[in-house]
Amino acid sequence: MTRHHPDSLSLMEYSAGNLSQPHALCIKLHLDQCPHCRSRVDTLDSLGAVMMDQQPKVSVSDTSFEQLLARIDSVPAEAAPAAKTPRLSPLQKLLGEDINQLPWKRQLGDVSVLDISDKFPEQNERVVLQKLVAGGKAPAHTHRGNETTIVLQGAFADQKGVFNQWDFVVLNEQDEHKPVAVGCEDCITLSVLSAPLKLTGTFTRMLNPFIR
Repeated sequence: MTRHHPDSLSLMEYSAGNLSQPHALCIKLHLDQCPHCRSRVDTLDSLGAVMMDQQPKVSVSDTSFEQLLARIDSVPAEAAPAAKTPRLSPLQKLLGEDINQLPWKRQLGDVSVLDISDKFPEQNERVVLQKLVAGGKAPAHTHRGNETTIVLQGAFADQKGVFNQWDFVVLNEQDEHKPVAVGCEDCITLSVLSAPLKLTGTFTRMLNPFIR
């Protein structure tokens, strides 16, 4: 069960088609497994269609945005019909193979990575898959920009809590964490970064000039 979800603004931007391809992929992967957020996006899509049909008659007040969010949040998750799990997820279609069989490259300690930014040639963001071995720890770090992450397999924990499969995480320059893989399987995540991360550990911060 997913416990960490995209915020309302992100779902609105997704519904409107305003997100970059990597960010839209992260939300799509979450929606495929989260009835609650899928219901909210269905509501947004329906409201958007109504507003387009009535566009000449619609007047937008200062409170329209807040009213729209309140209406979305009032829709119960049970209102959304159960979606059929696709044979291939959007990520599998993109990569062409199972994430556990990818050519992972060891980065630091228990962390391996695979940069797939070349799959999105028209985007400026870095898109990377990260694997943290079961029970392993990632180096302490913060971020020079925004980082959007979805957990694809396993789970990790940091000072904010435990993030399980399909949970959605957004971090920025003010967040410093040291993820630990919990459970008996490797934790694999997909992250979209607007800027390189910044190592903050005593012995790892000297590696910052070499981090993309």
